[in-house]
Amino acid sequence: MKENILLKTIAKITAAWLIVLLISTNGYSQKEFSPKPVTKSSPKNKRFFYGLASFYSDKFHGRRTANGEIFRQDKYTAACNVLPLGTWIRVTNLKNNKSVVVKTSDRLHTRMRRLVDLSRIAAKKLGYIDAGLTRVKIEVLNQQQYK
Repeated sequence: MKENILLKTIAKITAAWLIVLLISTNGYSQKEFSPKPVTKSSPKNKRFFYGLASFYSDKFHGRRTANGEIFRQDKYTAACNVLPLGTWIRVTNLKNNKSVVVKTSDRLHTRMRRLVDLSRIAAKKLGYIDAGLTRVKIEVLNQQQYK
């Protein structure tokens, strides 16, 4: 009887840890989605990053971002941990090749493995609102490219 209870308890704890592991990795290995800069040989030596994108929850609408601006879901902004605040980037959805230009104005949580978190309007333009997540390519733009 005691062995039965012990086995059930161990099974519950193991299942709980597996759920936590799956949630924290979003079902993917860190190696697959860790942001990696890729430089292509071009005259301007552009920088590219590949990774996973999500979009902001509505609860952040109206809150201050890391650079002090007020976040709005209807503005083309992004949160990113690998680029400086104020950087303009072109985000391309690798599933449908749609792209959008956004400004980094916030940071992701330090444990977040995603590359970028976009405003709702940017995610809608990229076409992944229903999916919630998508694989993206990020191109760092210079000043002439976004004006």
